[in-house]
Amino acid sequence: MAVGTAPAQARTLHAKIAKLTTGIATLQQVRVDLEWPATAEQGRLRIRAARIDAPDLGYGGRDVAWECPLRRDGAGGWRCEGALRGEGVRPSRLAVDLGTAFTDIRLTQGDARIDVHRVAAAPDDTRIDLTRVPLAWLQAMSQQAWAEGRLKSGTVDAQLRVRAPQNAPLEIGGPLRFSAASFDTPDASVAAEHLSGRFDLQTSFGTRERRVRLDGEWNGGELLFGSAYVALPTSSVGFAIEAVGDATGWRLPKIEWRDGAVLRAEGDAAFANDGALRALDLRLDSRDAKPLTARYLSGWLSVFGLSDLALDGGLQARLRLDRNGLRGLDAHLSALDVRDGADVFRFDDLDGDLRFSADTPVDSDLRWAGGRLYGLEFGEAVVPLRSADGLIAFRAPVSFSAVGGRMRFDRFELQPRVGEQGLQSRFGLTLEEMDLGKLSQALGWPAFRGTLGGRIPDARYVDDRLSFEGGLAMDVFDGRVSLSSLAMERPFGVAPTLSADLALDDLDLRSVTEVFDFGSITGRLDGSIRNIRLVDWSATSFDADLHTDRDAAKRRRERQRISQRAVQNISSVGDASFVTSLQGQLIGLFDDFGYRRIGITCRLRNEVCAMGGLDSLDGFAAATDAKAGSAEPASPRSDNDGFTIVEGAGLPRLNVVGFKRRVDWPTLVERLAAIGSGDIKPVVE
Repeated sequence: MAVGTAPAQARTLHAKIAKLTTGIATLQQVRVDLEWPATAEQGRLRIRAARIDAPDLGYGGRDVAWECPLRRDGAGGWRCEGALRGEGVRPSRLAVDLGTAFTDIRLTQGDARIDVHRVAAAPDDTRIDLTRVPLAWLQAMSQQAWAEGRLKSGTVDAQLRVRAPQNAPLEIGGPLRFSAASFDTPDASVAAEHLSGRFDLQTSFGTRERRVRLDGEWNGGELLFGSAYVALPTSSVGFAIEAVGDATGWRLPKIEWRDGAVLRAEGDAAFANDGALRALDLRLDSRDAKPLTARYLSGWLSVFGLSDLALDGGLQARLRLDRNGLRGLDAHLSALDVRDGADVFRFDDLDGDLRFSADTPVDSDLRWAGGRLYGLEFGEAVVPLRSADGLIAFRAPVSFSAVGGRMRFDRFELQPRVGEQGLQSRFGLTLEEMDLGKLSQALGWPAFRGTLGGRIPDARYVDDRLSFEGGLAMDVFDGRVSLSSLAMERPFGVAPTLSADLALDDLDLRSVTEVFDFGSITGRLDGSIRNIRLVDWSATSFDADLHTDRDAAKRRRERQRISQRAVQNISSVGDASFVTSLQGQLIGLFDDFGYRRIGITCRLRNEVCAMGGLDSLDGFAAATDAKAGSAEPASPRSDNDGFTIVEGAGLPRLNVVGFKRRVDWPTLVERLAAIGSGDIKPVVE
């Protein structure tokens, strides 16, 4: 340190200090200039520092300058207040009171204020009061405990005691209050908006270990941590946490959460340095589960497309996770109702226990009083469960009433997400004598009559895709409709996609046309709809062919007639016209006509249906009939590249011919809807 003086009348003092160390900060290349005229009651103090570092607090500044009028305080001390400027230092006002036994420092910027108080008798202790201080001002301090965190907005009020002994950890503690706080990390894996709360803080920052304890309450805001999204209520939510950090990461020996009857939680956790979960053990208790989804579960559930899941009832659970995923779950459900927002499924009065284990076998039993799946009601059931080695499965088949019949899960097993492997499930399903009338009513279909049955020996859910082996068969219209190659993508998510093949065999056409109010056609209908693809339950592609029975012997046993209204409707659907060997004016004298065959095809791609008729089916029909030994002559070809839909027989002989090969699919759907509502009236030409 170098000191110089000027002549007595000027009373000017200059000092240069190479390095000045305090309990909190180190100042380097400090220059002090004091001018005090001999007759004046105050002087002028200028202090400049090339560098200021407070490593424990994380602060630093360059070329810092402070200038102020220096006065005596009348008790042997000094007082000085003036502007503070510098690189890395916000323009503000700094006031310093140097008493004989204390030092007070006050830094203000607008409404924000920091007060520092030190007592000479306790040089290691400092009291810091924060008033409406922007949260971003604490960025440097917060990095001591959370290097990745970025403080963005909000304010903090606090009364903190800072203890900075020379050879011991830095300690900071006291009450603090956050208002509208926002922060995040560079990868946005952790973020918060508008957080408010009051807490008692105790921290210790050593060279090898860091400790943080926070105890208080939240009063609103939003918090994101990985897949967990929390929307805090404005009412008080109690919170306590203890954390110990070292070179390997953070241990949380105490976690407490108190949100009234909605959720009480306590447990412990551990995280790696990069924030990855190492272990979590939580005990949860909810006596009012209704707000759980909106406040705490929407983030996790959104992974499965269930962010709007609705709960009502109570549950208690213990949850254990590690870096690979779920290790154990022991849950008790109390009259819990579960329903998704889109009303795809619902379970009523879930009751009993649900246990999962990644190692030791455990058994449990779950019951429900009833429910609904895609509008279909099902009855009560008891589900015996066993879990071991990361799987949970039925101990025995589970059967319950559904749509006037029975639904039985012959087996079921589920494996939660493990590491990079997503949720997986397998099951076998049997349907017995389900009422197609009730099924049709629930799904808004025409009033079909008959039963639905079949067995799916193996179904798998992997990577949000549900695929089935086996098939289902419906005994309907005195014939059979078979469903195979069934698969679903995102079955419970956004825009579910279904693919399947459908086969029709020997359906009674009179019953079919009566149900669809199509007019009257007698005979038997066969066909298929292959490569069906529905997106959000709307058809996007398929290959369909519908035709009357190709077996000539069967056709001779059936009375094959078509009404005038059915002819008109077929003409409307296929952009067709009809021709006859009699004069057009005589058509109106007949209610129906005989026919030999009916056939129509549609290949749907990109909202366009490529239409065809009996002509496009003749090649396949001829090969099939030849094998059966009953080959018949091909249908007459139509002129102008048309296609025959109805091939007449007898007198009056009537053929229906289509001329438009490409039909807009939405337009075709509108026509079919109009037919069903009776908006298309028969017209005879």
